[in-house]
Amino acid sequence: MAFLDWVLHPTELWAAFWYVMRHAPPDEKTVKLQVSGDMKRCYDFLEMTSRSFAAVIQELNPKLRDGICLFYLILRGLDTIEDDMTIPGAKKRDLLESFHKIIYQDGWSFKESGPDEKDALLLVEFEVVVSEFKRLPTEFQDIIADITKRMGSGMAKYTRSRVESLDDYNEYCHFVAGLVGHGLSRLFSESGLEDSSVGENLELANSMGLFLQKTNITRDINEDVIDGRCFWPKAIWAQYADNEEMLISKNNRDNGMKALNEMCANALSHIPDVIEYLGSIHEPSVFRFCAIPQTMAVATIALCYNNSRVLDTNVKIRKGEALKLIAASTDPDSVKRIFYTYLEMIEDKNSPDCSTFEEVRKIVDKTKKDIASTLKGGPPVDFTKEYLVIILFFVSLFTFIYQYNSSRP
Repeated sequence: MAFLDWVLHPTELWAAFWYVMRHAPPDEKTVKLQVSGDMKRCYDFLEMTSRSFAAVIQELNPKLRDGICLFYLILRGLDTIEDDMTIPGAKKRDLLESFHKIIYQDGWSFKESGPDEKDALLLVEFEVVVSEFKRLPTEFQDIIADITKRMGSGMAKYTRSRVESLDDYNEYCHFVAGLVGHGLSRLFSESGLEDSSVGENLELANSMGLFLQKTNITRDINEDVIDGRCFWPKAIWAQYADNEEMLISKNNRDNGMKALNEMCANALSHIPDVIEYLGSIHEPSVFRFCAIPQTMAVATIALCYNNSRVLDTNVKIRKGEALKLIAASTDPDSVKRIFYTYLEMIEDKNSPDCSTFEEVRKIVDKTKKDIASTLKGGPPVDFTKEYLVIILFFVSLFTFIYQYNSSRP
């Protein structure tokens, strides 16, 4: 199956080759970054917790690299506590609400994570994160501590509350992802690599986080329901199911698809803000850091839209496709072309039978027009069919030659 994917998507094979040649093994990376001791261990944890984020963080400008690595690890620690269903509610809330103080406590460690928490080791050795965090410039520490405090408070709130209304949904996504956008934008500006306006226009920064979080929440419905939780707002799913389990039931598939497409449409509404935000970023490494997760997200939401497999399993874009997006997300024009291409995919999947047909059509049409009006050289052209014709021609030719030679005496 993997070989067939490469054959059917030859440009992804080149992207994979490019990625392997360009990216060093983890140990070699930390040598190149000239880090040692606790900071080296922090980069080890970065590799362990997220290979995709590790690559783009390690390529950031040195003025930001360590700060954003530590910001990521602190929020990953916070998120690991929130996700751990074995921690009693009161204790979890106390940890979440005090985490902005914990990051200043020398030697702090947490060894009570549940057996299934894959990032438990980060909390066990959290003292290395604390040690390096306290070495950051005070301005960076203040931003990170502020975001940690607000995020922890918001997470604690939703250990008691459920996501009922669309306002709840937006608020929850703001707490767990929009605030990340706030913090990163403020760090970009504080570093001097981006204009002060980037750290001030936090509405756009919030949309960056919301698009990523809503895409993940939409995609993860099967896994979340099986784990006994659901982050889809009740205002959407209750129209189509009596309970969360019915959302993924094959006996309720038509209604489950309506709920899924409504979730996708909700996520798509943030794309104009995402494109506007990316247009305000000028430092190349910061742009790639911001753009790569967003292009991954638009590819994922395009895969999820009107796709019944989302209700049965955790769908993911192809590995080659992800590597191709990493390679292509280098500048505003290239990223706009990526968004345009995936919006066209959504347009092709948007059947008039879909309950969200008109809503999605309006979002896609307007966004495509806005993108096309600013693209150099006009809208992108998809050569996939031409590639396949060429591949089939050569396969047929080689087959004919082989059979001809085999039949000769």
